[in-house]
Amino acid sequence: MDFNLSDEQRAWQMKARKFAEEEIRQISLARDAIRTARETWDWEVIKKGSKLGFRTMAVPKEWGGYGTDFVTQALVMAELAKADSAMSKAFSQNWKWSHLISQVCTEEQKRRFLPGFLADDTWVLGKGITEPSAGSDNRMPIEDPKSGIKLRAERKGDEWILNGEKAFIANAPIGKLFFIDARTDPTVSPKQGTTLFLVPYDTPGFRIGKVFNKSGWRFYQNGEMIFENARVPHANVVGEVGGAIKKTGGAGGDTTGGDLFGDLELASNALGICDDACETALRYAKSEKQRGEPLFAQQNVQLQINKMFMLTEALRSFVMRVAWEHDMKIHSARAGLAMNYSCDVVNEVTELYMEVRGADGCAMDHHADKLIRDAFIWNHLAGDSVSRMKIARRLTVG
Repeated sequence: MDFNLSDEQRAWQMKARKFAEEEIRQISLARDAIRTARETWDWEVIKKGSKLGFRTMAVPKEWGGYGTDFVTQALVMAELAKADSAMSKAFSQNWKWSHLISQVCTEEQKRRFLPGFLADDTWVLGKGITEPSAGSDNRMPIEDPKSGIKLRAERKGDEWILNGEKAFIANAPIGKLFFIDARTDPTVSPKQGTTLFLVPYDTPGFRIGKVFNKSGWRFYQNGEMIFENARVPHANVVGEVGGAIKKTGGAGGDTTGGDLFGDLELASNALGICDDACETALRYAKSEKQRGEPLFAQQNVQLQINKMFMLTEALRSFVMRVAWEHDMKIHSARAGLAMNYSCDVVNEVTELYMEVRGADGCAMDHHADKLIRDAFIWNHLAGDSVSRMKIARRLTVG
């Protein structure tokens, strides 16, 4: 494996680093401190980043995007997350569904939706899976017809009528186009009875409910979707009726770009948090004094910082290997393992950072507190038991 970056990869990394320091870091703590969830979002930073390509960089060149490779995407995610993890996710969420559009949508669907996405700096994407009573059983579908997605879609002529709710959906309050999983046949298992739809934000009968107030990732918007006789044209069905889970890799074995990218996305984002924690902890330990000596002179602090950097560098190697393998079309369970590993690392590194900050009397620091809260998100997305079992099952199929 060649660890040298190409000129293009290095250019994207440097552009992301500059944007992160000059635009994202300047507003990160202030946006995090806003108490009303709906108001944490800042369109100005999204527009600025979009004009630099950070919203559309995963769209293939033949469709007008930048067509960046996975290594470049991992580098950019880490750089942006180093300044603010939630803002990095706000950009990369669009890459995830850009991959899905490019791989599973028809040419006609691409012609209808990609030009608008590319042209509008405020056009962000999302996907609705989780529901108030259906979460883990969507991520690891079982055969019971009563399990999984309850949002119902019934065909009436050339339209589908959707009724039900989605909950905790990323970008729901501010998105313009969503992939929506709905049950088109409730008499069979979710694997056979779920269909994927493209649903624009202005679809009749579709509206956004509450915006969820979260402890971490406060900038990143998660909301409730409500479908009340929402009318979606049959032309917006993605793939075959009843083929949603197979199309998007929801059963844990398929390898579409969106599914592969999701694992790499979380691991890369965690790497950015760890880089921030390491550098800030070292800087603090060298500048803070106790009894006339730098805090770094204490052996325990040296051991803590050593472990932070050791874990972070191990994660970096894992992330870059997985990104490189994706570019080489080498697909395995390693992407999921990297995601799982990132959960353990980001939590331990941020906790160690908090300990270094607290060595002078456990003083609370907003930045350290924010990193701890953001890192905790990984326990629900990347390191929970369902995720780990899902990845373990992938090991049995190579």
